[in-house]
Amino acid sequence: MSLTAMVTPPPNHSVPERMVPRLTARARALMTALNLHLAGVAVLGLLCLYLIVHLIFLWQGLNANNADALDQQRVQLIAAQISARPLRGLDTKLVVSTHDADAFYQGRLPYADSQILAEIGVLTKKAGVRWTHAQYAYNPVLNGSNALTERSIDASVSGDYRPIVQFINSVERDKLFFVINGINLTGQQTGQVNLRIRLTTYLRPGTADELSSEVQAAASDAEKHDGETGGRP
Repeated sequence: MSLTAMVTPPPNHSVPERMVPRLTARARALMTALNLHLAGVAVLGLLCLYLIVHLIFLWQGLNANNADALDQQRVQLIAAQISARPLRGLDTKLVVSTHDADAFYQGRLPYADSQILAEIGVLTKKAGVRWTHAQYAYNPVLNGSNALTERSIDASVSGDYRPIVQFINSVERDKLFFVINGINLTGQQTGQVNLRIRLTTYLRPGTADELSSEVQAAASDAEKHDGETGGRP
């Protein structure tokens, strides 16, 4: 009997070789369709989580931008409201302004030279001063139904200092509209003050009633003058 035939393998020599098929079968078992679905779900979950985080950052950024945009719109709205304040009630303001302008036009602007001379006569007499060497000039400034003619007056005024001051104040505050363009001192003797004063007012067209009253007053003055002079020129 030979030595080669008598050698027998150890009892455990074939154990690893028998385990290889078992491990392969377990790996195949793990890679079933269910496990593949679970792995896909896990990958999708991670992807969704990533997208959610990304959307959160985008949402925060959009909120910040929206807040800035809202602030800008709010500022623009406030600016528009402030700009619109002068326009509120504009129709009412226009009516009031038109009424005031008409009242000033009819009440404070003379329509005839006689009004100017009569008013200056009243003011000089009340202040106790003398009005002399008056020169008048005309200059049309507006045409149409509301035509105006500038009336410039250059005259000399003499009197005591206090009455002169009172006369100037009364001219500035008179019911007729006078603008004092200049006052020059021309002399002073024994308490008397001599001034050169330049005034401006504006003549408006008279209404029918005003013109009728003017004609009647002129006729009355003419009759009075004729009666005093006995008809002599």
